[in-house]
Amino acid sequence: MSDLGTAPASLATATVGSPEFRSFMSTFPTGVGIVTTLDSGDDRPWGMTCSSICSVSVGPPILLVCLRQGSPTLAALLLRSTFAVNLLHEQARPVAELFASGDPDRFDRVAWKAPAGSGGPHLYCDAHAVADCRVLRHDSIGDHTVVFGEVYEVGLTEGEVSPLLYGRRRYATWPPDLAPDGAG
Repeated sequence: MSDLGTAPASLATATVGSPEFRSFMSTFPTGVGIVTTLDSGDDRPWGMTCSSICSVSVGPPILLVCLRQGSPTLAALLLRSTFAVNLLHEQARPVAELFASGDPDRFDRVAWKAPAGSGGPHLYCDAHAVADCRVLRHDSIGDHTVVFGEVYEVGLTEGEVSPLLYGRRRYATWPPDLAPDGAG
């Protein structure tokens, strides 16, 4: 293993395979969300688990999500041009797994609503925060599509809720001894 400060010149031309890259990314814990939207024709709900969520700008508020190409959720999202990002709380692991499974009946097994004007279904029992977004642009990169969304509405759960995290190929939550900002 090379010292990261003195990487050999050959590192720039090295090719990393999918298994090695997945192993690398598994060491970066992140929050877990479910990206949802509605079909433009019949308002059928679509959604998938996503840990590739990132803030891009706070003025204007823009975030990005990375979704697998070929996903019916991505196709519906691009046609509708709106979506919701449901950030899951610590008790929502079964829902994260359900929406990662591709089960066609997943919306029959969770509580959801799509308020008028929302970007997509809100998973109100499983999300501690929801952002409704309009698609600004999207770019295909490799086997995923990066979707940039302008956030036009945010809903937050009242009270202290721990987010669901994912890293090292397992789910976790904040350790109980971590106080929220300003509380310790």
